[in-house]
Amino acid sequence: MKKVILPMFLTALAAVSPAGCKNGAAASSTPAIKVRLNETVHSIFYAPQYAALEKGFFEDEGLAVTVDVAQGSDKCMTALISGNADIALLGPETGVYVHNEGKTDFPVIFSQLTRCAGNFLVSRTNDTDFKWTDVIGKTIIGGRNYGMPQMTLEYILRNHGVIPGDDAHIITSLDFTTTSGAFVGGAGDYTVEFEPSATAIENEGRGYVVASLGAEARVPYTVYMTTPKFLKDHPDIIQKFTNAVYRGEQWVENNSVETVAEAIRPQFKEFSAADLAKMVERYKSVDAWNTEPLLTEEDFYLLQDIIDAGGGLTNRAPYDEMVNTDFAGSAVKNIKID
Repeated sequence: MKKVILPMFLTALAAVSPAGCKNGAAASSTPAIKVRLNETVHSIFYAPQYAALEKGFFEDEGLAVTVDVAQGSDKCMTALISGNADIALLGPETGVYVHNEGKTDFPVIFSQLTRCAGNFLVSRTNDTDFKWTDVIGKTIIGGRNYGMPQMTLEYILRNHGVIPGDDAHIITSLDFTTTSGAFVGGAGDYTVEFEPSATAIENEGRGYVVASLGAEARVPYTVYMTTPKFLKDHPDIIQKFTNAVYRGEQWVENNSVETVAEAIRPQFKEFSAADLAKMVERYKSVDAWNTEPLLTEEDFYLLQDIIDAGGGLTNRAPYDEMVNTDFAGSAVKNIKID
């Protein structure tokens, strides 16, 4: 059995800050139901969620959704377990870790948002003919140990014959919020960044996106979770929430890059329409977003294969214990998409 130090979700404090979101009254005269959503990071990677917020899909379901940003999957899980959030958007590996701590009230996955890695490899040089073997002998700013960004990076490197730690040095000691700043400040030859951080580095003239990790790793990267108690007490809210997410996924799938960028621009006011369109295109080009919110059994176990390869798995979490497909299935069956 592999030894691994797991995040202490129950004792850590969630560091959250407000993220822009559009709230309003439900379409009916019934008061909107308040739902507290905590997301791992505020990223273009979650465009279908922001589309659902900005297009009023949650409001149509009678929900008033507020969004806080945890700046890390472990902090996001802490917010959920501690009762500071009703629903969390985070990597499914975080739920697997809680399950493997032996807790009987581990969170449940009820919907999936993204289906590949959402980060990009940023280089100091404009390597127009980049190959993954180019990182041999170089330093990469990665993610925290046993987090999905780091394990996915290691998975991709191994698939290209590059042994992490031996062939390429990976920095895993930096906080999630400091990696881009460290790279701009001179650390590393490469950094792994989500959007909009990757484009921000490019706009400063300090780096170039040379590869998409999503093009290399088809994996259930981001899901929605809730606690067993909230699921039991409020199945109607979970269904309404899933309905809105499904509509957001379909809307993004069926609209142009420019239309999606314009819709979610209130969430990222610091970026131009052209920058947002470029970022949306990067994700669309690798088919990053689910068109349906269902997490399949095959993908759930592929995720655990990657965790295992990265040394972060102590036991396999059973699909039928951790994933509830009822709400996603109902949304797909009953929601008519125009």
